[in-house]
Amino acid sequence: MKTPLIRVRLSRLPLDTAARQGRFGHARPCPGYEGLRGLDAGEWAGRTLDEVAAEDPAALQAWMTDPGYAPPGGESVDALIARVGAELAGLAAGTHRMAVEQAVVRAAVVYALELPAAAFWRLDVRPESVTTLTGRAGRWNLLVGQPEDAGQGLPQHFGPDPATRSGPSAAS
Repeated sequence: MKTPLIRVRLSRLPLDTAARQGRFGHARPCPGYEGLRGLDAGEWAGRTLDEVAAEDPAALQAWMTDPGYAPPGGESVDALIARVGAELAGLAAGTHRMAVEQAVVRAAVVYALELPAAAFWRLDVRPESVTTLTGRAGRWNLLVGQPEDAGQGLPQHFGPDPATRSGPSAAS
């Protein structure tokens, strides 16, 4: 008997003013999915990495290298991954579309692929991008390589466009 498919489309939110200024966010909510709210940066919310590094470089270093370390009053990467994972594990069959913060996309991918928590820092997520996870009975897959514009066709060749090549082989 087949278990119903779950499809999760995580759309990366546009950068808000704080993010454009390189500041920690304020754990924006994801309506209908409490476990997918943004990372709680605690006392660092609203501050830049440079500001935190100037005040407490050891704490910033610990947070960026130890997934179990939490900023003062905030949550650790481990806690974020667990929270996001619990939300994903509780989803009903069907398609779910959510607009979430970059840290939530990273946490979802780490959870879904059963990666070590330290991989969180090695994932880059573009603003306003889509990440798709599909799964059945706790087994998740990551869809990679979606075109930026679904209406735009993919190139039919690799390398330079044959029409723009120059040299002896261009005429062949």
